[in-house]
Amino acid sequence: MTTAAPPLTALRDGRLDQLDDLGLLQVMRSSPADGALRAAACDVLVGRYRKLVRSCVRRYLDSPEPAEDLMQVGYVGLLKAINNFDPTVGTSLSAYAHPCITGEIKRHFRDKRWQVHVRRAAQELLLEARGAVEELTQQIGRDPTDAELARYLGVTEDELLEARRADVVFHVYSLDAPLSERDDSGELADVLGAEDPDVEHALDMEAVTAHWKELPPRDQRILLLRFYGNLTQAEIGERLGISQMHVSRLLARALGYLRRCLVGSEEQEVQP
Repeated sequence: MTTAAPPLTALRDGRLDQLDDLGLLQVMRSSPADGALRAAACDVLVGRYRKLVRSCVRRYLDSPEPAEDLMQVGYVGLLKAINNFDPTVGTSLSAYAHPCITGEIKRHFRDKRWQVHVRRAAQELLLEARGAVEELTQQIGRDPTDAELARYLGVTEDELLEARRADVVFHVYSLDAPLSERDDSGELADVLGAEDPDVEHALDMEAVTAHWKELPPRDQRILLLRFYGNLTQAEIGERLGISQMHVSRLLARALGYLRRCLVGSEEQEVQP
């Protein structure tokens, strides 16, 4: 399929808007990649399909992503469509551009907005369900049931439920978000739990107790005097009648043994 050359008068007068889509595409194909004429023809096409981009974005306006950002993503899809459209395959740039724009928006949500890993099928089904609810509501005059929505989308109700669960991880709330509309309302961070250092300490001590009796009695006494009696190594040596250097070696041996037991080292032989 061949296309006619764009009217020379339109090119001479700089009235590219007089050309149809195929004429503008031919101007772009025949102009240098960084040429002003190519850029001008592309601008005309982008302006011509601005409403199409807005129409594709409209179904995602209830998402937390700003509409301006979605419009920019839609324009990226439109530019890809303009650059990749082949007039020898089809004559409608609009029909080719629509799935390109929608696909770029879906890719943006899939790659940039999901806060935890969600199966791609669930992500795409959730986005499709948003638009389907609006379309079904207009058709039947009420909110569709899950069964009606699943039948409309050609999926099972379980698959629809999984997609809705994915919506939970799609929305992120600030820790400073108020719990209610009252002026004295608390914040979300006030009701969220935090790590309790005392619990961690209790768990550590329980792990130590499991191997405590495996130590020789003298090593146990040295550890108790050092960490619970707060005695120095010299003071411990005086009590036990051994040198400070000997206390240091025994202390290091006992601590090393407990450490290897707790971390489960397989590279060193664990012997008291």
